[in-house]
Amino acid sequence: MKKLKYLMLLPALMLTAIPGCKNDLNEVTFSDLSAQTYKYTGAYAAMGITYANLRGLFSHTSYYALQETSSDEIVMPANPSGWEDAGIYKRIHLHTWNSENPQMGNMWQTLYAGVINANRIIEQLDKGSIPPDAGTKKESLIAEMKVVRAFYYWLICDNFGNAPLVTSTSTELPQTASRTDIYNFIVKDVTDALPNLSENNDKLMYGRFNKWGAKALLANIYLNAQVYTGTAKWAEALAQCNDIIASNKYSLEPAFKNVFKTSNENSPEIVFAIPFDENQGKGFFVEMFSWHGALKDKVSMQATPWGSGSAQGIPQFIDTYNAADKRLADTWLMGPQFRADGVTPLRGSYDKNGQPLNFVNRLPDGLFTSETEGYRMNKFEVKTGALSDLSNDFPFFRYAEVLLMKAECLLRSGNSAEAAQIVTQVRARNFTDATQATVTGAQLAGNSKYNYGFVENYNITNPGNQAVVPFGGMLDELGYEFPWEAHRRRDDIRFGVFTTKSWLSHKPNGDFRSIFPIPQQVLNSNPNLKQNTGY
Repeated sequence: MKKLKYLMLLPALMLTAIPGCKNDLNEVTFSDLSAQTYKYTGAYAAMGITYANLRGLFSHTSYYALQETSSDEIVMPANPSGWEDAGIYKRIHLHTWNSENPQMGNMWQTLYAGVINANRIIEQLDKGSIPPDAGTKKESLIAEMKVVRAFYYWLICDNFGNAPLVTSTSTELPQTASRTDIYNFIVKDVTDALPNLSENNDKLMYGRFNKWGAKALLANIYLNAQVYTGTAKWAEALAQCNDIIASNKYSLEPAFKNVFKTSNENSPEIVFAIPFDENQGKGFFVEMFSWHGALKDKVSMQATPWGSGSAQGIPQFIDTYNAADKRLADTWLMGPQFRADGVTPLRGSYDKNGQPLNFVNRLPDGLFTSETEGYRMNKFEVKTGALSDLSNDFPFFRYAEVLLMKAECLLRSGNSAEAAQIVTQVRARNFTDATQATVTGAQLAGNSKYNYGFVENYNITNPGNQAVVPFGGMLDELGYEFPWEAHRRRDDIRFGVFTTKSWLSHKPNGDFRSIFPIPQQVLNSNPNLKQNTGY
């Protein structure tokens, strides 16, 4: 009789989580309960693990930071307080990572834990061992779990390309599936699930996939289809966006900052959120690896951010902003910093010991900086008295993204005028002067404002590839809207700059870098798997 095992996952899919363990395939029994005899009280309680698992993606050594710091937007350099950490952050910026970088292993482990849990619950729902809650149908719950699994597989497809495609709780060692096969599987599962998903946007469905969250997922998959399969799907992505818009379930927040408040669960802009709580749902602590330790006194935090912080904006990216765009100050912490009283200056502790803390938009390079160089995270509210883990829910899909996906699809399909109207709509809340919020189709289709090039001692010394970025104005607009939201790597790849342009200390290092390597420990555990080309 099959026993319930901790994590229920073979080393073939996940890395060993406990240092010093034997790493064999012998079954370890943690309970005498079997999958056949355990009595579940309801589906919602059982399904919760698949959503809770998502919180494991948001550390500085996993998915979240990888999406930002491998891009031209954010960097994590060392400084006098530390952050060298054997070069694990430096290699991400330089695109010299390998299969043993811990970020890849942590991301892989979390994503496949989500897949395996979803597979288990789908099977248990189908067999009836997990009863539907009152007022729900088994078909609806299975559809929801298939969308959750598809969400995990989308991130696997996006980050790793070719990878195992596991759809059951079988313990057989999996083979590597192609990126195209994974893409097709995701599209079919989400499309098939749509008719059975709830259309409600209420407290019961918050943090869960309803029909509109599933369509936002599908729109993202279609938006990047050319990257994944070589075939563009702009019309298909546009159709999903139009359906979400026509539902009238969501709207833009009047103020950009409202989306990212500590209590943002009632935001009309959030289509799909990953809920966090400082006590009951930990895992979101971006301020701890971006903020200087002195900023503890800025909001009377109970925790102290690590050293002088590390994650910060790349000056070449910051320089592309219009100075009148409120998103600049609403996203980036800059200038002189003060205690909670707003009067007493905060001071440096390392190379600027005793001097007023003043964040400047200057970096000598992406490898080692002063404690006060570089703008820090100001997008997510850090409440007064905050612990290290924040209670801000992460808006993984939001209505502004739906609108901008529609705009991009229109732009790439030749309808630049309507695309410009939509982008202007999103920009409008961030400009006092409406004329400055207005963009044209020509601007969106034109080159990016980003001054690409390799930087040494604060100056660009090698411009590198200076080819025009097609639809570069649209890439810029995505940049202004989505920093710190795990978008930029994917956008850089889709717009063709990720492996072709230079920024800060980064130079192009091969097109194969558009996907990450399968972690070495995973390969060691399963001889059926093949490493991605180039690694």
